[in-house]
Amino acid sequence: MRIGKQDGAFTAIATSDAHSITVRGHDLCADLIGKTDFTDYFWLLVIGERPTETQRAVTNACLVAIAEHGLVPSVQASRMTLAAAPEAWQGAMAAGLLGMGSVVAGSSEIAGRYIVEVLEDSRKSGSDLKAAARKSLEGLKASRAKVPGLGHPQHNTGDPRANVLLAFADERGVSGDHVACLRAIAGEAPGIMNRPLPINVSGAIPALMLDAGWPIEAMKGIPLLARAAGLVAHLYEESQRSIGFIMSHKADLAIGYDGPAAGQDAGRKSA
Repeated sequence: MRIGKQDGAFTAIATSDAHSITVRGHDLCADLIGKTDFTDYFWLLVIGERPTETQRAVTNACLVAIAEHGLVPSVQASRMTLAAAPEAWQGAMAAGLLGMGSVVAGSSEIAGRYIVEVLEDSRKSGSDLKAAARKSLEGLKASRAKVPGLGHPQHNTGDPRANVLLAFADERGVSGDHVACLRAIAGEAPGIMNRPLPINVSGAIPALMLDAGWPIEAMKGIPLLARAAGLVAHLYEESQRSIGFIMSHKADLAIGYDGPAAGQDAGRKSA
């Protein structure tokens, strides 16, 4: 993107005047409030069109699957922030969302881009999905990189959320090229990486959403929106019965100190 003066200063999302508010070509008050659910509105805002019944169902399933996952780092950051600043819900929400990177929740975008990459390589080279998957996986192994969308430290025999989502996609007739690509990667990975690597929820979500028509460029928005709902639940609970400082205290007890003793560095420097 060119930095500085830009051409074409327009937005197609919303506008308003003294009498009305227009969102994606719809009158907010006359057409949308009380007449559409939030998932439909989310699609309309991002894509510019209402979702089909199948797109709505897939999005709802993915949002439900990822909204809550216990006291993960992003939740701990959020709750501890609220404990320290109970007036700053916005800061606590931001703390949780800012922690959603390549390892936690944001991994859905990385897995989605990997699926797209393998699928495009298959199409360009004319090779089947298994061959494209093997080629890519061998490259990952050579560089000692993880396989996006596969493996789980707790659910090493299979992520139940991913299994349910994929079965749901099959039943709904959503499973297309992206789900097929993910399954091809998962089928080849254990033999190449020499360890069990089941499909995880961060792999299933982008595969389903891509096959449903969601753009890869907006993929991170799915876990962000979902986890925002989960964070509201944790922050409300934190405001009612706080565990933020308990978590902080437990962390202090769990982490040992292995730095120099007091005065040790000073003694070395003076010598």
